[in-house]
Amino acid sequence: MPFLKRLIAGLFNITIGPVLALILIFEEWGWEPLSRLLGYLARLPLWARMEAFIARLPPYGALVAFCVPALMLLPVKLLALYWISRGHAVLGLAVVLAAKMLGTAAVARLFALTQPALMRLAWFARLYGRWKPWKDALIARVKDSPLWRGTAATVRSIRRWIGF
Repeated sequence: MPFLKRLIAGLFNITIGPVLALILIFEEWGWEPLSRLLGYLARLPLWARMEAFIARLPPYGALVAFCVPALMLLPVKLLALYWISRGHAVLGLAVVLAAKMLGTAAVARLFALTQPALMRLAWFARLYGRWKPWKDALIARVKDSPLWRGTAATVRSIRRWIGF
C-alpha cells in the first residue's frame, strides 16, 4: 500500500500539481480584491438584504449557496470549450478567464458570508482545517521558487521604472 500511495502522490505532483498551483495562485491573488469588489455592491439596498439573508442561512443552506456559482458557471465554461473546439480559441479563452474571475469573486464573497455557518459542519471544518495549511504550503513553495522570485523582481523593477 505505501507504494501505491507514493505512486499516486508522484502522479499528482507531476501531472496535476503545476496546474493546481497556478489555479491556487490566481485565486490567492484574486480572492481578497474580488471579494471586496463584490462587497461594494452591498451598498445597494437589495444587494445588502440578499447578503444578510445568505449570512443568516443554516449550515446546509450556506453550503448550497456556496456551491451555486460553480454550478452556474459550468455551462458557460462548456460553451467556451465548444468555441475553442470550433476554432475560436481567443473567444473561448476570454470566456473561460472571465468565468474564472467572476467565479472567484462570487465564491470569495460567498465564503466570507457563509464561513461561520459552514464551520458548524464538523466534516467541513475538518476538511477546511486540512485544506488551508496544504494550500498555504503549496503557495509558499511556488513563491519560493527561483522562477517566481525572478519574475517578482522583474515586475518590481518595471513598476519602479514606469513609476507605478
